[in-house]
Amino acid sequence: MTVIGRLVVSCVDGPGIVSRISTFLHRRGANIVQSDQYSTGPAGGRFFLRVEFHLPGRGVGLSELERDFAAEVGPVLGGTFRFRDAAAVTRVAVFVSRYDHCLLDLLWRTRRGELPVEIVQVVSNHPDLAEDVAGFGVPFEHVPVTRATKADAERKQLDLLGGKVDLVVLARYMQILSADFLDRIGVPVINIHHSFLPAFAGAGPYERAKARGVKLIGATAHYATEDLDEGPIIEQDVVRVSHRASVAEFTSKGADIERTVLARAVRWHCQNRVLVDGRTTIVF
Repeated sequence: MTVIGRLVVSCVDGPGIVSRISTFLHRRGANIVQSDQYSTGPAGGRFFLRVEFHLPGRGVGLSELERDFAAEVGPVLGGTFRFRDAAAVTRVAVFVSRYDHCLLDLLWRTRRGELPVEIVQVVSNHPDLAEDVAGFGVPFEHVPVTRATKADAERKQLDLLGGKVDLVVLARYMQILSADFLDRIGVPVINIHHSFLPAFAGAGPYERAKARGVKLIGATAHYATEDLDEGPIIEQDVVRVSHRASVAEFTSKGADIERTVLARAVRWHCQNRVLVDGRTTIVF
């Protein structure tokens, strides 16, 4: 059976990187079928590469490739790299509060095979969506959170998910995750939030956007960090609105764009298309 593998690399730019990598893969019978690269600067900049390759089943496996690459090429590059089977499914936990649009969209897309994920757990600080999630056959855990119980709630969440997931998605989870949680969960966390020009943080953003005459409603998906809504951005999009639109129409358009942007971000992350460079990202 033929395996489709992926290799992503991040290192200091310099001559011969692509040659070393392609030669390594060629000598092991791999055929590169897609390749994307980007450099922040040819002299001392950062170099990013994502390749997909066919690997004949009778040849070496990905684990052996990764071991050999670490020994032969890794020390020369001096950066980071990872191999992944393109057929591998990403295990995802979804955190949600009461808004259901992003959660149900992810569950629906997953059931239809549109996302390369397995949603293994839904966690919520409210019980409202338990019945909806049960319809998809996904475990639902209600973990109430208050200011006084936040630390205990996060410990319960960590116990529930520890070692069982590859990604956490905040599908309109209206709680701020602590730096301790983000550090201990040990996997990336993707968040989604609205984007207005100008921005309206806090309660009632659509009402205030309508009152201010906003003409664009958008959404931003980003990796969560301890700095609220300031993590590396994965994807953004906008839709135009008119002065004729009601607050309900603003809200509906906002939900639509949030669903779309979050699904793209999750898909691209799971396809190893997103490489983080400090506070920004390269998305192939």
